[in-house]
Amino acid sequence: MTIKIKSLSYFFALLLLIGGCKKKEYSMGDLTAPSNVVINTEIVGQDGTHPDGDGSGDVKITITGDNVLAYKIDYDAGNGIDLQALPSGAITNKYTSVGVNTYLITVVAYGKGASATTVTKEIKLRSDFTPDPDLVANLTGSGSKTWIVEKGVSGHFGVGPWEPGNVTPAWYSAPPNDKATCCNCFYTATFKFTKVSNTSYTLTTTTPDGAFTKTGALAGGLPGIPAGGDEGCYSYAGGSSAFSFVPSSSGVAASAPSTQTAILLGGANTFIGYGAVKKEYEILTISDTNLYLRVQGTETGNAWYLKLKAL
Repeated sequence: MTIKIKSLSYFFALLLLIGGCKKKEYSMGDLTAPSNVVINTEIVGQDGTHPDGDGSGDVKITITGDNVLAYKIDYDAGNGIDLQALPSGAITNKYTSVGVNTYLITVVAYGKGASATTVTKEIKLRSDFTPDPDLVANLTGSGSKTWIVEKGVSGHFGVGPWEPGNVTPAWYSAPPNDKATCCNCFYTATFKFTKVSNTSYTLTTTTPDGAFTKTGALAGGLPGIPAGGDEGCYSYAGGSSAFSFVPSSSGVAASAPSTQTAILLGGANTFIGYGAVKKEYEILTISDTNLYLRVQGTETGNAWYLKLKAL
């Protein structure tokens, strides 16, 4: 009789186990993608007399849509996609390329369950800018002036966050001659700025020992840099390109300090100091003998700092 009771107990336990293994059903919930996403733009100063704006380069951008949790924006997809978070869905952006130019704004609106909707809008506007003559004279001298990284001072190279309110190499600041052993090409490259006319300028980059840079896409398109490898010196034949003075787009205040003027390089075959950066170098300070630059890195979130001296 005891054996029968035990057998029944096992039988009922088995039934409970089988019943407890019933497959659970899961639901992803509402995955409705954002809809009715619209990019609204107001070109500052635009009217019947000034169809391309007042020359400030400022554009007020507001994004609206249904079922949207977050937005990301690229201000000019014509230069490659670089999406940035836009928490409020509204911003005033300054476009700095001098003259009348066309830009393609791209917005990605994100909804529930990682659903997304992408929209674009093309705008055309004018940006006028005349740099301070003293700044131009300090950079180009009587026609041309050559600069080199000032290796003997602290902070001649550094990196910090790409934030307008943080204008210091908070993460790393190089002591004197810090790269001499690993990457001496950083200290032998020279950068010649030439004033061709009041509206035309050129940069000549000369690198007898190669370019100091990261590799692959992080090299910013410099010709000849390999697809992989550590940061270091890489064979680079040097090059020349046009550049222009533009109002800096970083948002850094003049009191930071900043001249609020930037050097914008044309093309991808030149650089100043370090190769793994973008092409707009903000001039924080400048004198006849010293130049201090801040530039956005090709790695997201980095601001690189460079101190140069005139030869």
